[in-house]
Amino acid sequence: MSDSADRVRIVEVGPRDGLQNEKTIIPAATKIELINRLSATGLRSIEATSFVSPKWVPQLADAAEVFAAIDKNPRVSYPVLVPNLQGYQRAREVGAAEVAVFTAASEAFSRKNINASIDESIERFKPVLDQAKADGVRVRGYVSTVLGCPYQGDVPVTDVVRVARQMHDLGCYEISLGDTIGIGTPLKARAMLRAVASEVPMQALAVHFHDTRGQALANVLNCLEEGVRVVDSAVSGVGGCPYAKGATGNVASEDVVYMLEGMGMATGIDLPALIETGLWLSARLQRETSSKVARASQ
Repeated sequence: MSDSADRVRIVEVGPRDGLQNEKTIIPAATKIELINRLSATGLRSIEATSFVSPKWVPQLADAAEVFAAIDKNPRVSYPVLVPNLQGYQRAREVGAAEVAVFTAASEAFSRKNINASIDESIERFKPVLDQAKADGVRVRGYVSTVLGCPYQGDVPVTDVVRVARQMHDLGCYEISLGDTIGIGTPLKARAMLRAVASEVPMQALAVHFHDTRGQALANVLNCLEEGVRVVDSAVSGVGGCPYAKGATGNVASEDVVYMLEGMGMATGIDLPALIETGLWLSARLQRETSSKVARASQ
């Protein structure tokens, strides 16, 4: 674990998953500056925005404006979330070269969140995968509620495995496994990952933890020990699920990077620059950062 050549890729989801549920509309200029600041930290993957209907996610109604205006670093990928072929086409019109599609492992959550069954949600994004393949566009897949659901409670790991395998078989190059309500604990997280990795190659898997119950870093560590090398996180720990009571933000990118550095694992990220960006964002959002590492630096 301490080999300095052991590299972890951080997928920064703050600009999309982190900001999408903010109640006050954030100016496009702030989002653009956030992404540009993040691009300068050494991050290689920054999820920029989402081309879902503005009716569903008003905060990201400016997706096209934001994506078109950010300074594209050639060493950084800027995936965007798309719910269907229409969203994909909107994303492509402004030059998106990587997209993400999403579904859930929980049937109840899928119906509440996107008003469709899991199978229906997959049918919606099959045309996206077909078109993306034709266009040479990479597609990332998200599976939410992998460790529990606010509506149905426990989610059978067999359901998580089935959905993840289906998305991988359809052509998603990477599957992000999300603990949407932050209910998972380390051994459960590891067991879930191990089960999915028996059907989908570990190098095609990522983990995505929310810190609702303070378990996110411990869950990340257990999954790293299992062999995962891609971790989703959000600068300043922004985010939360609107459908999950009390669900706080994503695990803070600053805290993940600090832990990885302490383990001798390379990320290529400038931690002081990342901390500075998180504090800048917190000031714009007019609240304290959720990153403990950033708080300790002040």
